[in-house]
Amino acid sequence: MPDATTLLALGLVLASAGGHASWNLLLKRAQRQEVFVWWLSAFAVAALLPVAVVIALRTSLEIVGLWYVAGSALVHICYFLFLGRSLARSDLSLVYPIARGFGPGLAPLLAVLTLGESVSIAGWAGIGCIVAGIYLMAWWGRVRLPRRLSRSDFSRMGQGSAAGIGYALLTGLCIALYTIVDKQGVAHISPFLYLYLTTVGVAVGMLPYIVRNHGWRAIVGEWRSERWAIPTASGLVYLAYGLALTALRISEVSYVAPAREVGMLFALALGAVVLREQVTRGRLAGAGLIAAGLAVITVFR
Repeated sequence: MPDATTLLALGLVLASAGGHASWNLLLKRAQRQEVFVWWLSAFAVAALLPVAVVIALRTSLEIVGLWYVAGSALVHICYFLFLGRSLARSDLSLVYPIARGFGPGLAPLLAVLTLGESVSIAGWAGIGCIVAGIYLMAWWGRVRLPRRLSRSDFSRMGQGSAAGIGYALLTGLCIALYTIVDKQGVAHISPFLYLYLTTVGVAVGMLPYIVRNHGWRAIVGEWRSERWAIPTASGLVYLAYGLALTALRISEVSYVAPAREVGMLFALALGAVVLREQVTRGRLAGAGLIAAGLAVITVFR
């Protein structure tokens, strides 16, 4: 039976998973997803500036780490844009598990190619489960299909869902890429300062794109319409990250990491209850396979 420390860690990571799914829900409900995700970074930069200054004065910073910050910021810009587009085009309960599963599932492959790491047979089996789960969600999880398919059934799948799944896969690719980059970057800069500088890079780097494609009026309008949701979502981004790091610090990875995938269930529940999405058996089965694959990779890789 797990001890009190492990149970505390599991509680923290469950809260982290809930927070992560919740800020994705707020992004899904936003009027302009791309503008909303820019505000998440901009608000965090302003709110956390005093803390970042104190940490910067008390810790050392290697100049080479700034290259990793720049690379991570670039990947995160793509991540936020793809995430916003996936949620704008498809259901939270569909694209969230695909994005969150594809990223960690792809990361071991990239680690083998770029960092010289190895993956066990069980790890490859876990990756196979993730691929199968994503395929199952993309095929069976998109609509509630009758026993016999007709042309109208295929049309109900919609190009919007296909586009949403595509952007979800691109989001997952970005998760895998920034995982590899960040693994190297935090060796040169303290984790919080690294995260803050990356957030600054995202806010500054994304701004020209947002202004050109949406304009200042849309930026101001998004703040006025989402002035409560933006600070809440921005806080949840950092809270979810901080809780996960705390849990990993006080307990073993083999207990904590698989529990993080409960966030998929939170997303399915939020999609069904709050957004009234059609959570089909295909989505449940696919999310289960993805979560199982991630658990196998975490424990046996």
